[in-house]
Amino acid sequence: MDFELPRLSRREFLSKSSIGAGLVLGTPSILKAKAPGATGDDIRVGFIGCGKQHEVLFNAMVNIPGIRYVAACDIMKARVGRTFSAIKSRFDYNINRYLSAEEMLEKEDLDAVFVSTPDFWHAPHTVMALEAGCHVYCEKMMSNTIEGARSMVAAMDRTGKLCQIGHQRRSNPRYQFVLNELIQKENVCGQIINLNGQWNRALSSSQDIVSKPSILPEAEILREYGFNAGADHTLNLEELRHRFLNWRFYTDLSGGPISDLGAHQIDIFNWFLGTQPKSVMASGGRSYFKDREHFDNVMCIFEYETPLGSARAFYQVLTTTSSGGGYYETFMGTDGTIEMSEREAYTNIYKESGADSTKWDELVRRGLLKKESAGVAAGGTDAIASYESAPPDKYALPGGLSKQPHTPHVENFYGAIRGVTKLTCDARHALESEAPIYWVNPAANSHEIINFTEEHLHT
Repeated sequence: MDFELPRLSRREFLSKSSIGAGLVLGTPSILKAKAPGATGDDIRVGFIGCGKQHEVLFNAMVNIPGIRYVAACDIMKARVGRTFSAIKSRFDYNINRYLSAEEMLEKEDLDAVFVSTPDFWHAPHTVMALEAGCHVYCEKMMSNTIEGARSMVAAMDRTGKLCQIGHQRRSNPRYQFVLNELIQKENVCGQIINLNGQWNRALSSSQDIVSKPSILPEAEILREYGFNAGADHTLNLEELRHRFLNWRFYTDLSGGPISDLGAHQIDIFNWFLGTQPKSVMASGGRSYFKDREHFDNVMCIFEYETPLGSARAFYQVLTTTSSGGGYYETFMGTDGTIEMSEREAYTNIYKESGADSTKWDELVRRGLLKKESAGVAAGGTDAIASYESAPPDKYALPGGLSKQPHTPHVENFYGAIRGVTKLTCDARHALESEAPIYWVNPAANSHEIINFTEEHLHT
């Protein structure tokens, strides 16, 4: 179909929608028709945003049956074309292409929409799709602001539609097994005292994104879609395109690395502990990328109060080195420690020397754990025996807990649409977990501890 320029700017949408003036978008006014070839049982899917994260999600769902891809939208024509070609090549049918999300939602008969646009567009696009009668899967973070995230929860409640947020570890069988079986049922860690997490990314993976100018949107479109630096600043085409491609670097477009990377793992802290933190302290710096608005490294400490006592969680995100083993979370308790990651190779369990060996042997017998090796002391002439603890025994999880990272979460979304399961991370639960993350950058900027109140965390 022919491409048309967008008809509704971000500012106009915000002023007309429930986020801005308290109005609700009506049901799309253009008569809808079923996609050619779709059956009554197919879930009819549209995409808003066709960049790299869209490709990740699409590749995670291409083998899920009962899906009919109907339409895709992006302000970059080349991206929509790439999505069209990928679907045509694999499924041998055409989808409709749009540059305007509003037009797509008006014209198409969709059951579900996947939103993978920049963070500052998540709330407008999600609210728009929910109020058009679609179930929504939206990438995390929910928004670049906590107000935007709250508007998504309100729209989900108001419309009665499903809204899954892309914290995909919530549906990961390895994470679910560790939480449900090992921590909640068997309490292998004992009292969890400390949690650690990190995502360390090399310089080579943190450079500016570049693209051929000939395929990028023009200045008028980029300004209309909010990539200008505020109403009082008029940027030239090169500056606008840099913000478009590298929106994660800018404070008015995203939350920076602590949102982009850290949100996945801080979500696991909150999920596994079953509570929100009481406070956060943080430090950050522009140690290498000095011209970027966001910190290139952030370290923070959250304090929790759990039924078993207090706990502290340390988290760091670095974009200047991959040293330290990439990305993982660690739960350290009085009886054992669990190292977790989406990568199976990074997942290990260690029994403290004082823990009940009979209990752990029973877990091995029941197939809940596999014994890897007994602890081996480092030894050597420099060892100070009175300072050292006995080395922990190493265990592994049973097999069959590995899947492509995003596939179980997408399967869960489709299963909820069909009524056979419940969402593992709806917008309300996602916001409960994300809310503390919005305060990490302010804590780092102010060099002050932020003690959370209901105003900080409420949904």
